[in-house]
Amino acid sequence: MNEIWLLSIVFGGFLVFGLSENVKGPAIPRMQLDFGLNEGQLGLMLALNSLGYLVACSFTSFLADRVGIKATSIAAFVSMAAGGVLIGISNGFQALTASYFFMYIGNGMLEIALAILAARIFVKNTGFLMNLAHFFYGLSSIVAPIAAASMMGWRLPGGDAALGWRGMYVIVLMLSLLPVIPALLGRLPVEPAHDEAEERISYSKLMRDPVAWLIVLVLTSGVISELSIGSWLANFLEKAYDWSPTDASGMLSAFFLCFTLARLLIGPLTDRFGYTLSIMVLSLSSGICSIAALFAGESGAMLFALAGVGIAPIYPTVMALLAKRYPRGTGTAITFTVTLMGIGSVLGNLAIGGLIEGVRNLYAGRGERASQVLGLQAGYGFIGAMALLCTAACLVLYFYLRKRGERY
Repeated sequence: MNEIWLLSIVFGGFLVFGLSENVKGPAIPRMQLDFGLNEGQLGLMLALNSLGYLVACSFTSFLADRVGIKATSIAAFVSMAAGGVLIGISNGFQALTASYFFMYIGNGMLEIALAILAARIFVKNTGFLMNLAHFFYGLSSIVAPIAAASMMGWRLPGGDAALGWRGMYVIVLMLSLLPVIPALLGRLPVEPAHDEAEERISYSKLMRDPVAWLIVLVLTSGVISELSIGSWLANFLEKAYDWSPTDASGMLSAFFLCFTLARLLIGPLTDRFGYTLSIMVLSLSSGICSIAALFAGESGAMLFALAGVGIAPIYPTVMALLAKRYPRGTGTAITFTVTLMGIGSVLGNLAIGGLIEGVRNLYAGRGERASQVLGLQAGYGFIGAMALLCTAACLVLYFYLRKRGERY
């Protein structure tokens, strides 16, 4: 029975995580309209989200060692629910940004806690099981954009006012409390104890290990591309191609459908072909799809969705790689990698928002419509370039490991 509770926490946690992360696609244009925000401000808000995630990454592993993974997981779920309420009552850009920041602290805590928990549970067929766990993230991500767009139009009882993005966030984030039930009922696994000196040596070795830094670059560039598609695709389609919010949300859901199926179907292959080789091929396919979609124009929009096939397995496969290469102190390796990834995500979101705004201003003489489209294309081109950078970094990692006689 305890195994059922453990799987419920991991799979349920990823379901909630996917909802909280991807309802923002349809909500962002509405927030932008309500508060009169430009793309630069949106990029700043998303960057601060990543900063909240980074803050959580810096202390979650330590917190799990001190109070246990159970209390840490419960605190993460409760923080996300509280973040949803704060977003719902925010009355300006600063309050909204602060609320998002708080919610992403909960998101960061949850992601680290789930990664540590999954690494302790999935000791065999790690690549497949990590991808299966993250499949549930993709599953909820499929319905998140369409559900969010629909919920924002719901009419409140006894009035004509729509639920809007505020009410939608409150309802969706309250679902974060459901996995607290199996977390309270289950007996969570404990990592074998390490003395303090060994823990310090572990971090020091990671700092001096070229492989650890290459893994950071692989994960960071891959995750920037993955998360940026969820944040910017609906906005891009609405503003560049004049798509309706429903149609744009539908394409985002198609991306997550490809994303989810890839984790379910391709995940088992990563154990067979090796983690580094799998990441290299998959990230290349994602980058090519994203860049090709821009050149093809509106008729090639489906390529945006197909990019999800390649980008989906990268994060869970990197987690499997960390669990296998650093079997002692996996939590430390995950914290080191994901914290540095968080820094890269902050810079990546700032770069996308700044690039869109900068190109838009540069070509302002061509008219508001043309300059806006050029800016959005430049920002989305950066997203595709990040997937290609992931490929290049993984190529270096692959040959470096092969030279040392290591195969992952």
